[in-house]
This record gives sequence, structure tokens and C-alpha cells, in this order.
Amino acid sequence: MGKQPLVGMTPDEMADLLAGLGEPRFRARQLFQWVYEKGVKDFAAMTNLPAKLREQLAERTILRLLEKEAEQHDRKTNTTKYLFRLHDGSKVESVLMRQSWGNSVCITTQVGCRMGCTFCASTVGGLVRNLTAGEIVDQIIMMQRELPEGQRISSVVLMGSGEPLENYDHVLKAIRLMHEPDGLNIGYRHITVSTSGIVPGMRRLAEEGLPITLALSLHAPDNELRRQLMPVARIWSIEEVLAAARAYGEKTGRRVTYEYILIDGVNDGPEHATALARLLKGSLAHVNLIPMNPVAERPQYRRPSSERVSRFKQILESSGIATTVRREMGGEIDAACGQLRNRVLRRQMRR
Repeated sequence: MGKQPLVGMTPDEMADLLAGLGEPRFRARQLFQWVYEKGVKDFAAMTNLPAKLREQLAERTILRLLEKEAEQHDRKTNTTKYLFRLHDGSKVESVLMRQSWGNSVCITTQVGCRMGCTFCASTVGGLVRNLTAGEIVDQIIMMQRELPEGQRISSVVLMGSGEPLENYDHVLKAIRLMHEPDGLNIGYRHITVSTSGIVPGMRRLAEEGLPITLALSLHAPDNELRRQLMPVARIWSIEEVLAAARAYGEKTGRRVTYEYILIDGVNDGPEHATALARLLKGSLAHVNLIPMNPVAERPQYRRPSSERVSRFKQILESSGIATTVRREMGGEIDAACGQLRNRVLRRQMRR
């Protein structure tokens, strides 16, 4: 890129940058607020910084790593999907969900995905590259700019395209940046990291001492079916994945969320629910049931009936497993779970 990105820098890194320009450390806090809290796109907006410093920063650094290329809005659920263009021409999608209790966002951690889950759109084109910490955080900042004055983003889920734990260092730095009080100031308890079951990453995350929520994509109650749906299950068995999830809950005191996509006639039968309840019995667990969202490239999979979803939920709850059915948000614009990718459909597009 030629210039050093400011978004992605920690307060200490900004202080070091400014010290090299002969500026006192207190300027770092001011700069950090402009970059993260206010999300400005122009150095001229940084009115409490000396003009000379603004000129130096404009010569040596860049403010934003993303450009909004397009957006689609689902009026029924008040959800907006954004297509962002990166400096190398790559594109990623992110989702802003406006809800009664606050604004939440679903952000992407990789351009594409190599996990190969057979029900998901994000993996269709494979993995292009990891996102940097700055590119991850800038998605939140760019979407916050879209909100009316006075509104903030209150929760973040790292559930967009990609496997977060395969981009561990950048993801962890991004999470710490989201939490900075002088920036986005998002509480750790309002941040969720979703994984397909990268066992070493799950165990490493448990040791970080951060009270974030871990969401494990399970999607099957046994090894054979899980391997059919999720190639990653050929590396780590369901027993290994569940052991890592339980260890995370014990270490952090945080209840693990188990994501379970319900696919008609594949993994949504009473026998699957009974087996899942048996697996999770006694764990600090919450099951999030997700009726399959349509994916053009996966015509073999269908959404189950509401009766089958209700029956599955009932079996889990009767075994004492806390269970919810995820409210679909953004289905009309291919922004729901399993539908994100690194391009956007042309229908309903606004520039």
C-alpha cells in the first residue's frame, strides 16, 4: 500500500508512531479516538491535532482500509448487507442488524474460506487470503458510520466469511481493538467468535483470559454425519471438539454456544436431537438452531418444516439443554447464516 495504515494500530503503536514525529504521547489518545471512535475519513477532520501533524500523517499513513462498494437492505428485518472493497481489489461482505435491544454486526475474517462446509456459500470460491486486524475492525467502523448520530454498535459476531481461528493473531488483535475504551468500546461479553472446530485455536483462545463467547459450529451429533457436512471433522473428531469446547467453558466461565444448522432429512430427525442432547448433557451449553438458509450452489439441501424444527427444539429442552431457534435476519438479501461470500448479488443493489 506504500503508506502505513492507522486502523489496526493499538494505542501504544500510535504513540510510537507519533514519538517518531516528535509528538508527545497524549496525541496518541486523540488520534486513536479519531480513527476508531469517530471513524473519520479525512485528516482535516482531526481538528484538535496541529496542522503540521495532520500533514505529516496524510503523507505517511492512510485512515481507512475499506471502501463501501454496495449495500442491500432487507426492510422486513431492518438488516443491511455491505460489500466492501479492500486495497488489493478483494471484496468482503458484512452485515448490520438493527434490533430492539441495540445494533449488532456480523463481520468477516477472511476473503473466502477453505473449510469446505457443504451447506455454506462462503466456501464456494475457496480461500483467497486472511484479513488484517485493521481490515477486520474497519468493517465495524464503516458500518457504525452508517448509523444515525448517537447510535452505536453494541455487539459483534465474527461469523462472516472465513474461519476466525485460522487467522488467530489478527482476529485476537482486532478483538482487543474493538474493546478499547477510547475507540469502539465494545464489551468482551458482547463479542462472539464462531469456529468450525479448530481444536488448537479453541484451546489457545481459552488461555487468553477474555470473557468472549465461543460459538462452535457442530451441525451433527456424530462423527460420520459431521464428516459428510464439514471436512474439518476429518481432522478433529467430535469428541476432541467437544472436549475443547467444554474446556473453554470451564476456563472462562462462559457458556458455549453450539450452532446447529437444520437440514431437511439430513440432520433434523428426532434421533439426531436425542443424540445431540446426550452429547451435551451436563455441559455449560446453549444450542442455537438455524433452519437451513437457501444457497444457490447447494440445491441438494432444503430448509425443514417449522414442525420439524419445533420437534427438534422440544427434544433438546426436555433434556435440560437451553435451546433457541435463531431469528433469520437478512434472508431476502442473502445475508443470513451460511449465505455470505466475497461478492454481492445484483438484485436490490444500491450504490
